[in-house]
Amino acid sequence: MSLFSLIFQSDTYLCMAFPVPTRQDAYIVDFIPLASMDTVHHMLLFGCQTPVSTNSFCVQGTCEDEAAIMYAWARNAPPTKLPKDVGFKVGRSSGMSYFVLQIHYGDISAFKGEQPFIAGIYLLMSVDTVILPGQRVTDADVACDYTSYPIYPFAFRTHTHRLGKVVSGYRIRDGKWTLIGRQSPQLPQAFYPANKQVTVKYGDTLAARCVFTGEGKTSKTYIGGTSDDEMCNFYIMYYMESRHAIPYMNCMEMGSEELFQHIPPEANVPINVSPSHMNSVMHLGQSTGTATSNIVHQVSAWPQSSLQLGQVSGLALDSDSNLVIFHRGDHHWGADSFNNQARYQQRSLGPIQQSAILVVDPSKGSILKASGRNMFFLPHGITADKENNYWVTDVALHQVSFSSDGKDKTLMALGEAFIPGSDNNHFCQPTDVAVDTESGNIFVSDGYCNARIIKFSADGKYLSEWGSSDRRRRIPFHIPHSLVLLPDKKEICVADRENGRIQCFIAETGEFVKEIKKDEFGGEVFAISYNGLIFAVNGESLSRPVPIRGFVIDYSTKDILDTFSPNKKEFKMPHDIAETRDGSVFVGDASSKSVYKFTTEKLHHSVKKAGIEVQELEGKAVGSLNLGNFFPSHKGYSRQGFDQLSTEGSDQERNDEDSSDSENEEYSALPPPQSSS
Repeated sequence: MSLFSLIFQSDTYLCMAFPVPTRQDAYIVDFIPLASMDTVHHMLLFGCQTPVSTNSFCVQGTCEDEAAIMYAWARNAPPTKLPKDVGFKVGRSSGMSYFVLQIHYGDISAFKGEQPFIAGIYLLMSVDTVILPGQRVTDADVACDYTSYPIYPFAFRTHTHRLGKVVSGYRIRDGKWTLIGRQSPQLPQAFYPANKQVTVKYGDTLAARCVFTGEGKTSKTYIGGTSDDEMCNFYIMYYMESRHAIPYMNCMEMGSEELFQHIPPEANVPINVSPSHMNSVMHLGQSTGTATSNIVHQVSAWPQSSLQLGQVSGLALDSDSNLVIFHRGDHHWGADSFNNQARYQQRSLGPIQQSAILVVDPSKGSILKASGRNMFFLPHGITADKENNYWVTDVALHQVSFSSDGKDKTLMALGEAFIPGSDNNHFCQPTDVAVDTESGNIFVSDGYCNARIIKFSADGKYLSEWGSSDRRRRIPFHIPHSLVLLPDKKEICVADRENGRIQCFIAETGEFVKEIKKDEFGGEVFAISYNGLIFAVNGESLSRPVPIRGFVIDYSTKDILDTFSPNKKEFKMPHDIAETRDGSVFVGDASSKSVYKFTTEKLHHSVKKAGIEVQELEGKAVGSLNLGNFFPSHKGYSRQGFDQLSTEGSDQERNDEDSSDSENEEYSALPPPQSSS
């Protein structure tokens, strides 16, 4: 409900009356002034039963009845906190049903004159794309260097005709692509909220890609103004300081092939829209289900011959893109494997005599190399560095060890064999290891009985650790089970298994960045990997039963883009996941002692991953943009006139198949102003 109404008397005096937001008795114990003496001279807060007015000027004072002064403020005074167990009584039986706040301004210049910000439109538009008949994918790429004053995008809109599958817009700065907005042009073509983190300044590049299909067409399709032609438009609605305001800018330059080799994979994947989704709208950063298109499929004839595996605990890729499998041979982790001090109870079995590390051809599944005989007791996680050395964890040994490619010898070990601990020199059932290829730093998730991430230098020297996550929530790890480095973001992400979440941190400092937690995970996330998008697998949860499957997740929006599972069998305990550069995905299942291969639907050379999610709305497929939320805080700036911009009634493309009406309004919307010369 609305808590206050604004009542103006003059340019230097403001009165606000608002009801006490409860029908019960309540108490005020703090006064926190949100004002500065640069603008406000002083403020007075009154309590009363009946204000002079709640919908007109408070010319005759503050209250109809006797006004009780509750608080006064001036000259940047600090907040006032009442003593413990002391409060001003307001509400039902107090005689105070309304608050009335008087604000006396010392400087009113901020409230006069024009708006400090002016809105505008930047249009990226392809003019020379030709869509060949029958061709599955045609890209229309547009890019221009930005050479004006800073702009702040707050909304975006996409537009094509019937052949468009997805349109994406980006800002490129120092080689890094940052999403402004992405959507299917077959959904309602209103303006939707842009990525709030994006600003555009001199020297940046603005780029857009439209993905078309020529399937079902018998002749070439050109860019043009009728419904038989196509269009590729990406609109950016922005604001900029009024003194530099430019109400319209456009870009019609074809993007270079070299530049667009680096476009994020998400831009290449069509968003399938069913008829029921024509009243749907995409929301950045929100997810209510799984994707509408399945683009990850199992390769059923892999491997071509049996690999004779034990419990599969870890997967990795070496520098040659071969699959590396870490398995337990004839050893099993069972109820009797450890005592209640986490000490391994089956040392008498000796180490695993089989080769615990197998290097496998990813295309056929044939074994290329084998190593790791008589080295491990209960293998868990594995990673391969750029020299094809293997870094592994063994939960029975409580160690992280390092060995050379194809050798049955440990070259370095961290931790004391068979001795669990929680100090800098011991682990307790460590689960996974990740190696930074640039710095050589080693990250260890430790583990089943320690809830921490430990960072070591390349030579094994302890550097730091962290075990608590987002400070706002302070929920510690509960079995940090899998690690992956994000080289392009300088981050490390953790599959926090029993908390059912993925958490990401700055690799250098351990500072929390973000959390991805979905109902679809069911409270368990066993493993993650990264190759532009996040791949993950969940596990069985007794408290929240959900399907056990793999997930493709957009790091930026946290959306689940796709899910996948075997065609005939079901996952039992998917324990690790890895994917190759060509889009093959491998899942190791500890319970079924097998490795599954999946492939992503590859549209062309740069497509590796999944689609995007849409959220279906009840009723109108419209939303509203609260422009006040998009503006940075500037001293004395008024936001009057920018409170709400409704997208209801925005233009949508006609669905009349026989229409031949011109759609030139797409070209002529907000034309450039006439030159003053």
